[in-house]
Amino acid sequence: MEKLQSLRGMVDLLPEQTALWQQVEACARQQFRRAALAEIRTPILETTELFARGIGAATDVVGKEMYTFEDRSQRSCTLRPEGTASVVRAVLQHGLLSQGPQRLWYGGPMFRYERPQAGRQRQFHQLGVELLGFGDPRSDAEAIAIAWDLLMALGIGSLSLELNSLGDAADRALYREELVQWLEARRHQLDPEAQARISTNPLRILDSKSTDTQAVLAEAPLLADSLSEASRQRFNRVRQALDQLGIPYQLNPRLVRGLDYYTHTAFEITSAELGAQATVCGGGRYDGLVEQLGGAPTPAVGWAIGLERLVLLLSTTKTSDGLVQGPRPDVYLVSRGEAAELQALALAQQLRRGGCAVDLDLSGAAFAKQLKRADRSGAPWALLIGDGEIDQGVVILKNLRHSGEQRLDPQGAVKMLLAELCDAGPQSLAPQT
Repeated sequence: MEKLQSLRGMVDLLPEQTALWQQVEACARQQFRRAALAEIRTPILETTELFARGIGAATDVVGKEMYTFEDRSQRSCTLRPEGTASVVRAVLQHGLLSQGPQRLWYGGPMFRYERPQAGRQRQFHQLGVELLGFGDPRSDAEAIAIAWDLLMALGIGSLSLELNSLGDAADRALYREELVQWLEARRHQLDPEAQARISTNPLRILDSKSTDTQAVLAEAPLLADSLSEASRQRFNRVRQALDQLGIPYQLNPRLVRGLDYYTHTAFEITSAELGAQATVCGGGRYDGLVEQLGGAPTPAVGWAIGLERLVLLLSTTKTSDGLVQGPRPDVYLVSRGEAAELQALALAQQLRRGGCAVDLDLSGAAFAKQLKRADRSGAPWALLIGDGEIDQGVVILKNLRHSGEQRLDPQGAVKMLLAELCDAGPQSLAPQT
């Protein structure tokens, strides 16, 4: 029988890998709490129309990369390729904006059918922030600052912020007309993909991966030259706010982002430690999306971080200084013999209810083998129960990091362990490295 394997681009996260993921998620939750953000969770599966209307039918995401199918009711459904459209749909559906502006964050898996590579899979995970109902340029800077502070808290080095203004709809319409004329005059110099985009999504040509096309674009008109005075002033206020926050940035007039809903500020945070695929976080303002999905005109700004890429970066730069450390128990419970194994089961439950992390050996192997596993677990203490201990009404509390053991009555051992844990919190008995 053929061995079953995961689909290409759908990657298992094994126990030894999830420790770092959990640390990243815990750090993010802490940063989001400090920024007064509330979590929202949306379904993985949405109607296809949501993304066709929200992201844009001419984008690569909608045209080439979505996982779309019909369900049994012949409804076109799509596994979400990004989080913002789903969050906006949920906010509108449940009337959250009637309660005032919303400061939200989300996390979870997304799906895009694209070529898998390091840090980029077909099922990938994002953390995202959405500030809905905020139009002041300071909200752009605050959104960027939340992302910047998170990456700094995680210890990501060599960060760089690239910034651009896409203007409003009128600015982009004016620029699009000028750009299309310029591109048509040089169509024969562009790669086939860029040629196809002239009539569908010309702005996306600006971040083409073709070196030949990029050489042609070096002389292309700039969107900045088409910005209205109001858009220029708005962008200047964003830059002033970033200066006030001490966040360095570089202007990138070719930065357009890949989704149609962006307006005004667009940004990417990159790290030189990631090599060619340097983007860690991307986002911007999307003032037209809420209205596009059926709501009232509502300003909004947000961003998303790809966790695969972030974890890849951390796993290659932080292992040596101890950031990556898997879960370890406070106590490893060793038992042998029918009566002893039953008592060990009850003691494990009692310790866990008291806040102690307990690994209960269920192998029934010899004490020597169980103690070897106890040592490998990283637990500072082992609790041993055998038939002899049952007859005497005691357990053996063994220090796995220092020599010595004590014979105590079972409840005495439990009280001792829980008292020490309560003094300094979970895993306090584990030596610090």
